[in-house]
Amino acid sequence: MEICKTAETALNAYNGADVWKNNKYIEAEVSVTGLAFTLKQRPFFNHTNIKMEIERPYSKITPIGKNKNVSGILDGNDVRLENQNGIIISGRKNARRFFPYGRRLFYWDDLDMAYFANYAFWNYFTLPNLLQSPKILWEEKVKGVLQATFPYNFPTHNQVQEFHFNVNTGLLMQHNYTADIISSLAKAANVVVEHNSSEEIIYPSRRVVTPRSSSGKALKRPILIDITVHNFRFTNDK
Repeated sequence: MEICKTAETALNAYNGADVWKNNKYIEAEVSVTGLAFTLKQRPFFNHTNIKMEIERPYSKITPIGKNKNVSGILDGNDVRLENQNGIIISGRKNARRFFPYGRRLFYWDDLDMAYFANYAFWNYFTLPNLLQSPKILWEEKVKGVLQATFPYNFPTHNQVQEFHFNVNTGLLMQHNYTADIISSLAKAANVVVEHNSSEEIIYPSRRVVTPRSSSGKALKRPILIDITVHNFRFTNDK
């Protein structure tokens, strides 16, 4: 599949196609705060561990909630909770169909959070690889701006999203989307504040998510989600 110039530049900026092809997993350590967590009565992530597959939507966050021994796992469109021994505690098929109404307007349980946080991080962390996906329609709207149309039932924020890259470096600057599982009005701007590198691997290390204006610009307040990535690495170890 041929990719456009902006996608090619971005892929090269984020370590090159071979790195994404030759590794199976991403491991990361993150801390996350913000109003979105507070509104759903969720504890913040504090040096929380994530492991995900690169090629398919599979991601595991430990811990997902207050119990340090419970992981939340996204497997395709399904979610489950597991204890430290890998024993399934509970699960939910086709998790997206339960959002956003009912008690989820005010409160998310561990399975709800497992769905949201895992699909969000899987999209954020595997973006360079997603630029090569034949399942996603990528269009260059203007130089440096890509519009992605995701297939129906793909675990992501919403079907049509916009990505702004630095035209010189290829690094991501801003990601615009609507968090449909929160509300059709949850139009957000995910701004990459910092990049970092570990063992020559470049990755966005700090993101701030706020509402966005009708013109697509990020507003300064309120801060919905504030993400710090402490560590990020590729691995083939299961």
